Amino acid sequence: MGQGESRTEEMDLAQIQDLCFVFLKECPSGALHLHEFKRIFGVQSSSLEESVFLENIFRSFDTNRDNTLDFLEYVAALHLILRGNMEDRLKWSFKMYDKDGNGKLDRQEVKQIIRIIYKIKAQSDDISTTPSQICDRIFELVDQNDDGEISLSEFMEGAQKEEWLLDLLKLDTNATTWVVQNCSKLP
Repeated sequence: MGQGESRTEEMDLAQIQDLCFVFLKECPSGALHLHEFKRIFGVQSSSLEESVFLENIFRSFDTNRDNTLDFLEYVAALHLILRGNMEDRLKWSFKMYDKDGNGKLDRQEVKQIIRIIYKIKAQSDDISTTPSQICDRIFELVDQNDDGEISLSEFMEGAQKEEWLLDLLKLDTNATTWVVQNCSKLP
């Protein structure tokens, strides 16, 4: 059913506390802004794909829509990324893809995220199918009522039925390592 965890290591409480310490050190005001978030994760201004990806992540964690992450939003984000179950991480992925926040994914949103994922994972050279072809295949498999949009329930069911789709959509092939590596770049 594709529910296996992809993380190769677990973070212990001390590591999570260290990440929280990083937050307090970097954001003594208690608010983390997008540009600080990008700096913490080492995104260069020339990396458009990574920048868009992190903007989507940031937006998905900014639950009160004030364009900052407060400490509670930051801790909730770390918990979801590092300790969340598959269902919660898929719901988070859906929320990230749903750029307009209408609760449904249209073809444009799906194509955009596929392009970003391919650039970040450097898979576009290895695969002969285009993002448009992959998008079409996703809609064939997941859009059960053929309305041209994917609801959260369709997304969840489709990702859990198709292993390749789950691997593509869940966005966290090894989030623990990624967070630890990028936070360790801080002075």
